[in-house]
Amino acid sequence: MAELLRNSPAADIERNMKALGAQFFDRLNLVTRDEFEAQGAIIEHLRRRIEALEQAAERKQP
Repeated sequence: MAELLRNSPAADIERNMKALGAQFFDRLNLVTRDEFEAQGAIIEHLRRRIEALEQAAERKQP
C-alpha cells in the first residue's frame, strides 16, 4: 500500500507543492528570530554610540 501511494500522482503533487512553498519562502528573504534580534542589538548599540558622540560634539561647541 505504501509503495502504491509513493508512486501515485498525489505524491508528485505533494512534492511539487513543497518545492513551490520552498521557492516562495526563499523569495521573501526571511531571517531567523536570532538574526533579527542580533541586528536589533547592533542597531541599539549604534544608536547609543551616536547619542554619545552627539553629546560630546555639543560640549565642544563654543
